[in-house]
Amino acid sequence: MSTGSRTAWEGWARSVPPLACASTRGPCPDPAATATRLARAGLAEQYVVYEAEGGVWHFAAGPGTGVTADADGITARAAGRTWTSRTDGRPLETFAAALSALHDEGDGGRRFYGWAAFELAHLLHADPAAAGDHPLLCALVPSVEVTLTGDRTVVRAVDEAWARKVADLLAEPPAVASRDEPTREAAEGVIAVGTAAYGRAVSRTVGDIRAGLLEKAVVSRRVPLPARPRPDFPATYLAGRRANTPARSYLLDLGGYRAAGFSPETVLEVREDGRVSTQPLAGTRALGEDPEENERRRVELLSDPKEIHEHAVSVRLAWDEMAGVCRPGSVVVEEFMAVRPRGSVQHLASRVTGRLRADAGPWDAFASLFPAITATGVSKRAALQALARHEEGSRGLYGGA
Repeated sequence: MSTGSRTAWEGWARSVPPLACASTRGPCPDPAATATRLARAGLAEQYVVYEAEGGVWHFAAGPGTGVTADADGITARAAGRTWTSRTDGRPLETFAAALSALHDEGDGGRRFYGWAAFELAHLLHADPAAAGDHPLLCALVPSVEVTLTGDRTVVRAVDEAWARKVADLLAEPPAVASRDEPTREAAEGVIAVGTAAYGRAVSRTVGDIRAGLLEKAVVSRRVPLPARPRPDFPATYLAGRRANTPARSYLLDLGGYRAAGFSPETVLEVREDGRVSTQPLAGTRALGEDPEENERRRVELLSDPKEIHEHAVSVRLAWDEMAGVCRPGSVVVEEFMAVRPRGSVQHLASRVTGRLRADAGPWDAFASLFPAITATGVSKRAALQALARHEEGSRGLYGGA
């Protein structure tokens, strides 16, 4: 198969069943809880809950139809069959070609759900050898999809059997769960594991900055969870979402990862008319119950030279990355250093927008902007090289998309 050719994936795309059964129901009073309940039901071996813009939740599930790619190869599955190809070190290009073939089959209303691992960044911007041999991209093409909005619930499925399963679940009254909550001391004990190694990584990175190798790097660490109690991802997601105000949120069991998360910013948004947008957040203060204290911290945030410099540099680089794929003169900063609440913190936030060039598409924009500067550093290439030197193991989903 040709790495970047849509036609190479037409056989796979024709084998993906369309969501032919559609129905509309009344609104759910609590879409986050409803989507979480669908995830907990075990409808399929893979699922994704995704909170989009404007309080819209999507639940998608399926038995394995989708695409997975690493640095060397790509695998697509549908209808019990498998299609494989080499990626020749360009997994994003091949991944995009496969999914574009699905769109070419005339099912333009079809959505896919997936993730990009942080290590994809090494292939796009830094040292390909640091990308490793784990999957870098994964997409699920669902057999059933539920969209929950404030005024209706839309169910789309490949057949009546899938549609009936979801309808039965939606008709059930919500269960009231009683769970043991971990103590603060127990949680702090888990978080404390690995702090010494993390401190060494930070120290080495600071040394690189002082040596002039880079301006900034965002160092991370893994925190291993104890074997017991087993983490309850749906309950964790719902509890976390109740206490957060993210730009996007997600709950998934897909491609070998189980995860729940709350993203304060969007790496990339692309509209059908070619408008591209990114939202760098850099600069943080606490956000509590006292309005006067919150206002004091907000004013402090807006006048802190370190925070302002860090934020301005992030916006500058977002501008440069947008300019690489946008029409000349179309890139603008629509919002600069607004303060956005995100759960227990408040961030400095800006929005950079542009219009895609005629010869560039959404995946080109994604390749330019991924991962967020606020999850890597400045310059992005130098920061990625420093993180590869100093962090232990791979990040996977963390800092990905």
